[in-house]
Amino acid sequence: MPDSYKILAIDIGGSHIKGTVLDIDGNYLQKYQAKVTPSPSTPAKVVETIKEVAALFPEYDKIAAGFPGYVKDGVIKTAPKLGMEAWKDFPLAQKLQEVLAKPTLVINDADFQGLALAKGEGVEMIITLGTGLGSALLKDGKLCPHLEMSQHPFTKRKNYNDYIGQEALEKLGKKKWNKHLKKVIEVLRTVFNYDHLYISGGNSEYINFPIDKNISICGNKDGIKGGAVLWKQQEQHA
Repeated sequence: MPDSYKILAIDIGGSHIKGTVLDIDGNYLQKYQAKVTPSPSTPAKVVETIKEVAALFPEYDKIAAGFPGYVKDGVIKTAPKLGMEAWKDFPLAQKLQEVLAKPTLVINDADFQGLALAKGEGVEMIITLGTGLGSALLKDGKLCPHLEMSQHPFTKRKNYNDYIGQEALEKLGKKKWNKHLKKVIEVLRTVFNYDHLYISGGNSEYINFPIDKNISICGNKDGIKGGAVLWKQQEQHA
């Protein structure tokens, strides 16, 4: 790809839709911008909000977006954080490509962040703490098939979203929520045997217990750089 390549990177979240323009190495070329995620979060309203975010940036060549749910080949299969059945089988990549007239790739938002944060060394796991729990797993910098961990049961009555998501934080308070998070990390360590765990998302700032040496707490904005990595890998395999 040429050095002047510009990528509009979009992070679709349960509370905000964020964007910036990156070069092919993931460097910011434009100031980070955000708009509130519409409610209800119908596909039409979300696409319209993404158009509004895109309009804030004068120039870009391709688009990469991270979506909070299971995404297969740019098609949305589940949208647990947006809570709309209308998202099932919605061709988001195709729709964005049509309305913005630029080549577009869409993957899960945690996978998006994983591409940005992973160092490409062994088994690396990413979890995002926000409206729900996002997760991604990589081996030597390459994404493994996406597992929607948020929907997996953690207790008899609660899945990961219920146990560690925003509603749990508000209901339990920070002290008990941190106890829940410690239990989640213990399970992930045992199940996935990761070499490194990255914790991102807005609620990561509330972590108040010592973490292992192979765990990093990362800024939420760093994850949007996955748009550059996604297009690099796409071009390499084209």
